[in-house]
Amino acid sequence: MATWSNLNLQNSASPLMEQIIFFHDHTLVILLMITILVSYLMIMLFFNSYINRFLLEEQMIEMIWTILPAITLIFIALPSLRLLYLLDELNNPLMTLKSIGHQWYWSYEYSDFYNVEFDSYMIQPDNKNNFRLLDVDNRIVIPMNNQIRILITATDVIHSWTIPSLGIKVDANPGRLNQTNFFINRPGLYYGQCSEICGANHSFMPIVIESISIKNFINWINNYS
Repeated sequence: MATWSNLNLQNSASPLMEQIIFFHDHTLVILLMITILVSYLMIMLFFNSYINRFLLEEQMIEMIWTILPAITLIFIALPSLRLLYLLDELNNPLMTLKSIGHQWYWSYEYSDFYNVEFDSYMIQPDNKNNFRLLDVDNRIVIPMNNQIRILITATDVIHSWTIPSLGIKVDANPGRLNQTNFFINRPGLYYGQCSEICGANHSFMPIVIESISIKNFINWINNYS
């Protein structure tokens, strides 16, 4: 989960989030190189009283600052397209979870199991044993090391189902069913919130996923039913 004074992305809990962090670092290095180069050229031109004749109506410099940005964009575009393809790929999900956004709480349905559905409300902040504005009364329980498909919609206004540590951010639109998938590679609790400004209590729509082993998940399903 996010902490105070943390300038980095949250630690990844899924392979896709790891790829997103790698792409972020890759692009950031390229941007730093461009910034340093452009800053150096501007400072040199600013402090020098002469004008370099090769910067005025010179064919070679025109070719350089046309070809070099094109090559730079290729190094950014190719990893980006690969990552976009991976984010949309869906490979034999073990189960399907449906998330429904309301003002201002979430409802969940385990479509593969009979009568497993519940509402998830934020726990009041006066409870000191929980994270303020982040904990809920009913957590989503998911088996780790398995592909999970999630269907996301809303009943009233647009919401956004977001788990930063899993690299998930999907809009929940009324009358439309959006789909994504995720793979959690370790047990733990993963926190998120609605990331769409959906009304007065927008900041009170937390999301909590509890990742457990497949054996414990089967026991949870049996006890729930």
